Amino acid sequence: MPATTTAAARAATARTATSGARVPRMTVTGSTLVIAGPPAGAAASRPARTPRGPYRRLFARPGTRGFTAGNLLARLPMGMFGVSAVMMIAGQRGSYALAGAVTATGLAATALVAPWTARLVDRHGQARIAVPATLIAVLGSLSLIVCVRTGAPAWTLFASYAATATTPNIGGMSRARWTHLLRDSPAAHHTAMSFEQAADELCFMLGPVLAAFLCGAVFPEAGTLAGAALLLTGMLVFTSCRATQPPVSAAPRQGSPLRALGPLLPLFLVTGVVFGSMEITSIAHLDARGLGASSGLVLALQAAGSCAAGLLYGTLRPRSLKACVGALAVVMTLPWAAAATGSLPALGCALLLAGMATAPTMVTAMSRVHALTPEGRLNEGMTLAVTAIFAGIAAGSACAGLVVEHVGPTAAYAVPAAAALIALATLAPGRFVRRASDRSRVVRTAAAHDPQ
Repeated sequence: MPATTTAAARAATARTATSGARVPRMTVTGSTLVIAGPPAGAAASRPARTPRGPYRRLFARPGTRGFTAGNLLARLPMGMFGVSAVMMIAGQRGSYALAGAVTATGLAATALVAPWTARLVDRHGQARIAVPATLIAVLGSLSLIVCVRTGAPAWTLFASYAATATTPNIGGMSRARWTHLLRDSPAAHHTAMSFEQAADELCFMLGPVLAAFLCGAVFPEAGTLAGAALLLTGMLVFTSCRATQPPVSAAPRQGSPLRALGPLLPLFLVTGVVFGSMEITSIAHLDARGLGASSGLVLALQAAGSCAAGLLYGTLRPRSLKACVGALAVVMTLPWAAAATGSLPALGCALLLAGMATAPTMVTAMSRVHALTPEGRLNEGMTLAVTAIFAGIAAGSACAGLVVEHVGPTAAYAVPAAAALIALATLAPGRFVRRASDRSRVVRTAAAHDPQ
């Protein structure tokens, strides 16, 4: 080999050694140039690049983006149907009393039907039950439109809207998928539950706004039609993601979700009272200030605060349920104090802070639901919790309405503050200890210290 070639090979070898680059190694043996590749398996031994941030890691998992997209599409109408029905019925029939009675009947029907639908989902699988149940709900919405437009008797409106009670709890089914996928990673599960709570707040914040726009700017039935289309489309996308669907167990189902969650359901009930009374009180207070149509923007601050706090909470270490409810009890006094000052900016800031305390409370409480619900009955357990919240919202709305009428809108802010204190009182020591006689298997999915 010529001297110049040998010198060049040695120089290349030296540069390779000092640079540390993963390129073929060259050396000279006598008159032979030897090129050595990297050791077998060296490329495979490199650590895979892990996405930064808990939410990027969460949605880097296969299949999660698909079912989340369907989940969000199907969840948005949950904040649309009530407003759309009220505006459509009141606009066509000229009676808010009839519109309110129809929607109240729908809520009552949902409280009765939803746990049974969830039980069927747990027993037979999400896709097998959710799609036909959604079709029945969509047909109920379409029937409501036809009955309103054709001047059908009032009882047909009640029957049509009651049929929408078969709408599956899409938020519960999505949480069940996360619980199945992240059963070995409690910290990632906490992040997923925080995302789900933020999605709830976002959809219930945007849903009424979209419904009001469609019913007012397009035609009265547009909100219901759009909601039905979004619900059906989102549910089909969600259920088409079969790889992430929790498997259905053929083993006998032991334990009762109602019995397991019995001590926790009063907390959800009273928390619903906080939500319902705060909304009615704020609407009445802002209407008395002459805001009227602009009150929705102020109320959106509470939902925006909860949405932001939910996303932030997902990046932090979980707190105890008692600490979260204690913080909720403290901040729920702020709107009462702000309303007493008569300052609208102060009330807006107080509502924002109040919203920021609700998301951590709901995320942590739902984690307790996951931990206490017997295996194979998670959808039913979460639906029971949601039903308790809806019942509390109805009771809180009625209670706040009475206080507003007889005392005034400012004093009515005492109702959510008192309800938050009662919620804290429900967390007495030992109320969540399962009795020794209950031998149902428990799925534990939420630990404070577990790496993702």
